[in-house]
This record gives sequence, C-alpha cells and structure tokens, in this order.
Amino acid sequence: MNGTPFLDTNILIYAVAPEDRRTTTAQDLIEGGGVVSVQVLNEFVSVARRRLRREWPEIEAALGLLRRLLDPPISLTVELHESAIALAREHRLAFYDALIVAAASQANSTVPSFQDMQDGRRIGGLTIRNPFTAT
Repeated sequence: MNGTPFLDTNILIYAVAPEDRRTTTAQDLIEGGGVVSVQVLNEFVSVARRRLRREWPEIEAALGLLRRLLDPPISLTVELHESAIALAREHRLAFYDALIVAAASQANSTVPSFQDMQDGRRIGGLTIRNPFTAT
C-alpha cells in the first residue's frame, strides 16, 4: 500500500461549495494529491449540477483541474463490482459505499477519506478517516 489518499465525493463537492466551513480542508486535500474512482467523478457531476446548480463549463473546468491534481481515476469494472458486492455483504455496507471502499483498496490507498463512514473503522486492510471530524 502506497499511502495515496482516496478521496470520496463529499471532498470534491466541498471543494467547490460556496461558503462551507469544510471547503478549505477539502481544497487542501485535493491539492495534496490522491486518487478517486470514476464513480466519485460521476457523483460529483451529478451533485454539482443538481444541488449546486453549476453550469457545464464550470463542472468541466473542475474536472480538468482534478485530472491535473489527482492520479488517474480507478475505473468501474466487473471485478470492482464483484468486490463491492462481497464488501457490502461482509461488512454490511451500502452498495455504493462498498464500491468506493473496493476502489480505494484497488488503488492501494492506506488513507481513504470518507465523510459518511465511521472515522477509524477498519475494513480489510483499510482504515477509514473522516477529514472533517475536527472541522
């Protein structure tokens, strides 16, 4: 495991959220580098359009910046899908959370950052960290 942080969707959203107390932390995490999955990028686009009401050029510019700052995203594959099913079953995770955990594992991340999961929870060889617990 290489210690590359795996960043969840919330981190990307908070980085562009207006007047959110977590924005600076999220921006610092992204600027520090890391990896995401295609699922995280898809969720980012969906939330940016639907909730934040961002226009396409702004979303595309944010995606371009993410591509420059972060490692190549982890692709959605049948193997990743099957791994997520096993994780969801064994650890009682919501499927889409399990898919993110599976991608973090595939990325050899030792520092997966998730807001929506219990800080310090161990799943397989991963320890979940909530970067906003002190924020």
